[in-house]
Amino acid sequence: MRERYRGGPKSDGPGKGTVYSAWERFVHGEDDVHGVRPEVAISWHRCREQYRVDPYLTEAPVAVAEVDHTPEHDVVFAELGFRAASVAHEVGNAGGIVTVTDATGRILAEWGDQATRTIAADCNLAPWYCWSEYAAGTNGMGTALEAHAPVMVRGAEHWCQAFHSWACAGVAVRDVVTREPIAVLNISCWRSQLPASVGAWLMNAARKTQCTLTRRARDGGAELVAAYNNARARSSAPLAAVDTAGKVVIADDTTSVLLGVPGSTPAVDPTVRWKPGLPELIGAARYASTQAARNPDWIGSTQIFTHLADEPTPIGIRPVFLSGHLVGHLVSFGVSDGEQLPQPEGAPHSPAQPRRVVATRDNRMVLLRLSEVSFAESEGNDVWLATDQGQLRAASPGLDKLDSELADAGFLRVHRRYVVNLSRIREVERRLKGELFLIMDGEATKMVPVSRRNAPAVRRALDI
Repeated sequence: MRERYRGGPKSDGPGKGTVYSAWERFVHGEDDVHGVRPEVAISWHRCREQYRVDPYLTEAPVAVAEVDHTPEHDVVFAELGFRAASVAHEVGNAGGIVTVTDATGRILAEWGDQATRTIAADCNLAPWYCWSEYAAGTNGMGTALEAHAPVMVRGAEHWCQAFHSWACAGVAVRDVVTREPIAVLNISCWRSQLPASVGAWLMNAARKTQCTLTRRARDGGAELVAAYNNARARSSAPLAAVDTAGKVVIADDTTSVLLGVPGSTPAVDPTVRWKPGLPELIGAARYASTQAARNPDWIGSTQIFTHLADEPTPIGIRPVFLSGHLVGHLVSFGVSDGEQLPQPEGAPHSPAQPRRVVATRDNRMVLLRLSEVSFAESEGNDVWLATDQGQLRAASPGLDKLDSELADAGFLRVHRRYVVNLSRIREVERRLKGELFLIMDGEATKMVPVSRRNAPAVRRALDI
């Protein structure tokens, strides 16, 4: 990162420019975001509609006192601190500052130019203060927690007017299993530009930090497979091993049919694990992860519905640890030992709250009903939606994030590049070598491929 910071803000300053004009309109209730980058526009939408952040806030609030995290988070904080310290002198000479925050947006440490740090202190851009979007609106740290790629927020792109003199760039380091954010590395400049190389440097720093988490997750996957093999030798009950996010690491031939995943095929690497075709199982595994992290002796049980029976099937959940660290669970079908998991609140058939998918068209945000979306396709860093209104760019920063948001709403990942609305599938074509292609309602000329890895889940979801 050898480029010098140059004087003069790159984006619009207060009182001038298209971004500031759009900001003025948006904070007063209009939806015209002409000239605003999509990732910034959707952040503004969260700040105004979801978090209700005061755009005239002048300083960030004090961070919450109680923060609960695992030792892996401490490893990430230390690694990012090393990365930040390695460029602190260069950034400081250029008049910038480097910060590290935790998953709540709380600034843990700060390095860089002392004069800039003094200015930053006036708006609480300093340790012990919270810079999540919920607390401080659109900014490099808070918006990075919401995104799955490096973000830049310059000048009037900040939600709060008091921060319009700043330019910030941040990247989040995420848990490779749950995809939840752990920390953010951020660089900020006051009334000057960020260098063109800042995004690449941040991404490289995050990638190197994440390598440690990936190795740890692979070790956890291997431990789950070993625990599964030991349990199989002692019991004939149908069995699966899932990670802390509920993804399948390995399942026997009987259980694999219930889950819609390949049988007896280990997936040690976290990037190739399978999402089971039973949302109730994912929810149970995540609840079990929360309980077992607090009490290592916890064992639970519940009942879930499968596609092969009209009555719920009991399952037992037993946590698996590696060096005191929770890595996942063994799930036994037909077993009901342990503490009963609480049932979800509300009647099973109570009407669901209406949900929307946010897209962008020109200078406006488009709020789509789920039924209007046929499928989503990733293209580089962009996600495009095939909708009843034509092709629109999704506001979601990545297909993985969109997949996680819509997994319990009738959408299914069928390929690394595609997520489809199951209710919009009209035809399924099977070719000579067994490849599946989906013909979607409203997109008769568009055939969505199904990867071999996802084919069992598709067959399961469609009962074919």
